[in-house]
This record gives sequence, C-alpha cells and structure tokens, in this order.
Amino acid sequence: MITVWGGGTQRTLRVHWMCHELDIDYRSELIGSRTGATNTESFRALNPKEKIPVLMDGDLVLTESAAIITYLAEHHGQGKNLIPEAGSQDKARYDQWLAFVQMELDAHTLYVIRKHRDLAHLYGEGPGAIKTAIAGFQKQVAVAAQHLNDRAFLVGDHFSGADLMLTSALEWAKAYDIPLDPGLTEYHERQISRPAYIVARKHNFSISAGA
Repeated sequence: MITVWGGGTQRTLRVHWMCHELDIDYRSELIGSRTGATNTESFRALNPKEKIPVLMDGDLVLTESAAIITYLAEHHGQGKNLIPEAGSQDKARYDQWLAFVQMELDAHTLYVIRKHRDLAHLYGEGPGAIKTAIAGFQKQVAVAAQHLNDRAFLVGDHFSGADLMLTSALEWAKAYDIPLDPGLTEYHERQISRPAYIVARKHNFSISAGA
C-alpha cells in the first residue's frame, strides 16, 4: 500500500489531492513540517532532508511534491489522463509548467513570504523581501494568466497535474491576500470545486504545519 507522510501545507496538499483524483487507497501519516515529527531518527531514515511530503510505494521512497504527483499519475493513473503521454510535446509542456510553479511561484516568491512572515522568528523579519516577493509573484503568475486567456487548462484540453500544481500556488497566494486577476480567479475557482480537491484539502489541513 502507498503511504504518504505530511500535512498542513500546500506542498503536502498536492500529493493528497493527486491520490484522491486517482482514487488511490493509501495510508496517510499526517505530520507537520515544523512540529518536530520530521526530526526523528525514523523519519530521517525515510528522508534525510527532514522535509515533507514523502511517499513510499513498495521499496520506492520519493520526495518533492512535483516528482511525487508525476510518479502517481504515471504509475497509478491508468485511464485518468492526468499526465500527457511520455515523450510527447504535451509532456514537455507539462514538465515546463511544473518547473515554473516549483521555482518561480513557490521557491522564489511564495516561500520567501512564508520565511519572512510566518517564520520570521527563524529567518528574521523582511518587509522589503516580502514586498519584492509579492511583486515577483504577480509578474510571474501573469505569464500563466496570459496562457490561460484562451484555454481552460495549462496543457491540452483537460485537467492535469500541471493544473493541480498551479492551483496549489494560487491557493497559497490567496492565503497571503495577493490579488489575482479575474481570469485566474475563475480558473482557480473551477479547480477547487473538484470533489477530489475538496476531500484532500479537508484531510490535509486537519493538522497545522507548525511554526
């Protein structure tokens, strides 16, 4: 049986959401990122980085949310069409959007805000850094907004893991009161109305990430 460790963050939500989209019967270990649960010897044996989410499927242990959702869609998503065909141009576009969300929207902007707002006691207050990160997010997310002007989904004509990743970033931005343009707002609202998202969100945020 697949086991997923982690809860309380947008990064962990991505994995729970994909599991529910694929109707996977999995075991969930809800632990927060800053609760001490990732600093134990047993958890470090799973992930020496002491980070969540982590997935175990048989003898495979996988970390990083984008890698996990891609693996799940490829190996447990038969008939669900949540990832383009391997080797296709759409698969290259899918990979591009996942990298875009991971770097431009998550690591370079939203997580900078988290570090200097939610985790200021660890990283220090940084109003200038937060202001720059918000501006950077708005600049980069406008690229996605423009791409979605004449289409319903990031890749192809149906929902995929790329949309799951972008939606998680938009949810994170909303939590920080970063305004979204009307087109992105409509796109975001469509994705979060998906039944799998609703169930996964309730489960994922039944615990706190910790501080």
